[in-house]
Parts: sequence; structure tokens; C-alpha cells
Amino acid sequence: MSLDDESAWTLLRHLDDPDHMEFPHGYDHTAARARFDQLAAHLDQRFQCTCTVDRQVQDASHHGRISIPETATAGGDRITVTVSNFGNLAAVTLGNSESCDEDEERELFQATDRHRVENVLEALGYVAISEHLLRTRYDGVSDLVSYYPPEHPPRWWTRFFDYL
Repeated sequence: MSLDDESAWTLLRHLDDPDHMEFPHGYDHTAARARFDQLAAHLDQRFQCTCTVDRQVQDASHHGRISIPETATAGGDRITVTVSNFGNLAAVTLGNSESCDEDEERELFQATDRHRVENVLEALGYVAISEHLLRTRYDGVSDLVSYYPPEHPPRWWTRFFDYL
């Protein structure tokens, strides 16, 4: 499911727990891994390829990343799906995060590719969060900001989709 910006902000702020930085209270790693593995398998099938899957994540707010090779996409660009440990969130980006601004992504991200990814995410209960929101400077309730120098403040991407 994809959310409009207002609903996405509401969800991000709701999930922003000051006491749990890497994963939420009650997090079930085994269940999260099983669903993540399903996601990887379904993306392989949907794009008729073998995706690169990063499952070796520690000290992070995300569970893993799946990269769909550029040779399998209609747009000829690699697509990366990053799955958060929080709220079934998923971020879908062309290339690496922040490799395109919002206008470039809108222009370059082929609708057929986006729909294929979003349909798989929705079928597995993930919620797609728009990358442009995640680029915003983090201003949430945790003390995440205190770990970063003022000239390089964390972003919402850091809070839910990155190494901490």
C-alpha cells in the first residue's frame, strides 16, 4: 500500500519510539525474515530475475535490502527495495537512496516497474513510503540527533531505513 504524504507523516511519527531505535517493542525477527524472504522470491518471479539480497544487517533500523538488476527492469535502472524493522515500512528507490531527486524519480521510474514492485509489497502487507519524505531532516522524539554532528544531521531515512 502506498500512502499520501500526510498519512505517511502520521505513520512515521507514530512509529518513532524514543526507547527503541533498531526495532520496535515486540519485534519478531523470525516472522520479519520469513516475509522478507517471500518478498525477495516474489520480486524474483515478478521481474524474472535473481535479485541481490542483503540479509546481513546489524545495528540498523532496517531489516534488509533487495536490488532488482537493471537488466530486468523496463526502465533500465536498478531498483532497490529497503525494508524497515518498523511498521512494515518499505522504501523503493531507483539505484541507491538519494540517487535521484523527486522530479528525476518521477520522470525516470517507469510506471510498469513501480506497479510491479508496489503490487508485490502490497500483497505481503508492506507500506511503501515515498523517498522524498525520508530525505527530510529528522525532527522526531528519539535522541538520534545527538549522535550526529550539526552539519550532518540525520534524516527520516536514517531513523527507519539505515545503519545507526
